[in-house]
Formats: sequence, C-alpha cells, structure tokens
Amino acid sequence: MAKIDRSVVRNQAYQKKEFSIRERHNERLNDTYYNSDIRPDRQYLNVYFKSCGGSYSEKFDAMIAAGAISTRGQKADAKVFDELVFDVNSAYFECGGGYEYAKSFFEEAYRLALKEIGGEEYVLSAVMHADERNKALSEELGRDAYHYHLHVVYIPVVDKEVLWSKRCKDPALVGTVREVIKQVSHSKKWPRYRESGRWLNSYSLLQDRFHEHMVNAGFTGFERGERGSTAEYLSVLEYKSQQEAKRAAALDTAIEGKEQAIAALDAQAGKKQRQIEKLDVEINVKTKAAATAAEIDAIGKPALLGGVNVTDDDMKKLKTLAKKSLTADERVSGMKRRLAAAENERDELKAQVGKERKARPSIKEHLSLFEKFMAALKRAPKRLLAVIDDIFRQPPEIREPELAAPERKRSVGIEH
Repeated sequence: MAKIDRSVVRNQAYQKKEFSIRERHNERLNDTYYNSDIRPDRQYLNVYFKSCGGSYSEKFDAMIAAGAISTRGQKADAKVFDELVFDVNSAYFECGGGYEYAKSFFEEAYRLALKEIGGEEYVLSAVMHADERNKALSEELGRDAYHYHLHVVYIPVVDKEVLWSKRCKDPALVGTVREVIKQVSHSKKWPRYRESGRWLNSYSLLQDRFHEHMVNAGFTGFERGERGSTAEYLSVLEYKSQQEAKRAAALDTAIEGKEQAIAALDAQAGKKQRQIEKLDVEINVKTKAAATAAEIDAIGKPALLGGVNVTDDDMKKLKTLAKKSLTADERVSGMKRRLAAAENERDELKAQVGKERKARPSIKEHLSLFEKFMAALKRAPKRLLAVIDDIFRQPPEIREPELAAPERKRSVGIEH
C-alpha cells in the first residue's frame, strides 16, 4: 500500500523562561544541535516570513511596555508564548517540486497562521526550515532529501473586558466596560472542549482548518491529519525517536533478507564449483584417457627426409582429441566465468550487509538515548529543561583527549 501524505499542525505553549531555547533552535543560533540531521551549510535556504528584529524576550517586553499586550494578573510560571508547527511528510514536497514548492506551500500556511493568531503584530518569528535532512527518505531515494516545515512563534492574546469596580466615583459606571485589553493567555486563546467522552484542546480543530485552507488555495494531493490523534501532539524528539525505531526495524528486515540472499548465492556458487570439478573429472577421463602418452607417441612414422608421416586415421584421431579438449576447455571457462560473477555478487552483498551491520548499533544507540531523554523529560521536565537551558548559555565544552591506560592509572593515583 502506498504511503499516504498527511498534513499536520501542532501548537505548543511555553513559559517566558523558554524563549531562549526556542529562539536558539528556530533562528539557528546554536553551535551544535541534538538533531544531527541539521545541515549548517543549508541554513541560508531557510525562509523567513517574519523576523523578530531582536531577541524573542526583548520583543515581548517591548510589547508589554508599549501596551500592545498585557500580562496583568498572571502567575510567574504562566505560559506566555506559543509555537505553531505546520508540516507535511517530506515525500510530498519531493514529488511536488522540492524547495520552491515548499516555499509557496508554507507561505500560504503562514497566511492561515495569521488568521488563527489574530494579526502579524503578535508574531515574533515565522521561519520555514529547509536545512534538516530526512535520513530515511534520502537513503530510500539515493540522494539528499530534506524535511521542510514552518515554525511560527507568537503571543496568544484574547480581548479582555476590564470593568469599572465599585470604587468608581460614578455609580452608573460600576460593572460597565472601562477598557478592552489584549490579554496574554494560552488557555483562553485555546480553550478545551469535550468530544466523544474526552477533553481536547480547541487547536486540534486546526487539523481541519489547515487542510481546508490549503486545498482551497490549490494545494492538493494530501490528506488532513487525524484530529486529536497522538501524532498531533508529538514533540520533535518523540517523532524522531519513533522514526528511528521504524528505521531500525526496517534495517533489521533488510539485513535478514540480504543474509538469506547471501546464503542462496553461496549455495549457487557451491553448485557451480561442483559442476566445474565434475567437468575437470570428465576432461581427465575422456580426453586424457582417450589419448594416453603411449597412444600419442605411436601416432605418425618418421619420414626419410625428416619430419613425420601421418595417416588419415591418425589425423582424424588428432582432430577428434583436439575438438574434445577445446569443447571441454570452453565449458570449464564458461562455468568459471559464471562462478566468478556469482562470487562477486555475493562479496558485494556481504560488504553492503557489513556496512548496514555497523549502522545498526548506531541507530539503536541513538534510539536508546532518545528514549532515555523522553523518560527523563516526563519524570522531571522542569529540572531537565533548566539544565538544557543552562548548557546552551555556556560555551561548548572542549573534549579532553583520552589518556592511555598507564597514564590514566598514574593520574588517578595522583588525585587520591
């Protein structure tokens, strides 16, 4: 069954202290990334539909100072900014026209984002990433393929009516609207609703609106994501972890199939070798036995003036022996050529399996790290994110060269 291309839009809320982490990733400010598929040499291809013009945090504070937004009454750990991620699987863009098609697609997706957000003035940054290589698709196609997607970082705001209180000097104004402010609130921007016995965030309806908007704009060939499905809420790390798990399973299956092919080629080569050995026996029996040394020596009689006189019967016998030898040699040569071809095919396949065997532990190692990271994130999200944030604020560590065994022992001894 052919793979179905699906559109996906995710919305994630963050606290103010997380501005730096999202900014460094989206704006490509890091020296290194957890995602090893990010290619720094392609960062110039990333498309900015809106640049922040400074840091996310500075822009946020400036908007508060200007009265454009308000955080009045919020708790210290409130979610104050959101991020929309618009996505369709990479194969859709590869078939549709690649980079240029992705640019036009996400330019239209950004128009939808502005409608959902309520205006571009609340957008901090909107960037289409074109520098993340899709490892699995690249291997499938035999060339580099990239995962195009759009990040839109914005401030979730709602209109909040501020009423005149009882302390107002004019009793007629008490309880009436004094002013309408743009209140920063993720929960009010995206209230929860109940459907089929479970609570869902209202932004899950974005799956419907995203698909409908893009189809109406002329972008077709994909289905909408499943509203309220698990895939809708997957983080980048969870998604990549699942993809690596699938890739590892597929690699195991491929290696198993190739090992079976090698076994078949070994059997085929062994069969050809036995046929050659059988032909060698035939040559020894038929040709060598038919023309013993004594028989060959007896052919022909010395001539008076030198040379050898050969009778018609002797000539026929020599020709027959020569033809038998030539035919046998040709059969052996043909079999040896086919044997060599089979052995070459087998050796190439063995070399390929060897490379894939080396890749398999690496994939499983990365998968294990992803699973450990996600387990730690679920167990202590605040502590882990604080550590990650602290790491990115510090300069990269310089890895010290590993000491040889004797030096290592001496060093340990000195420390103690």
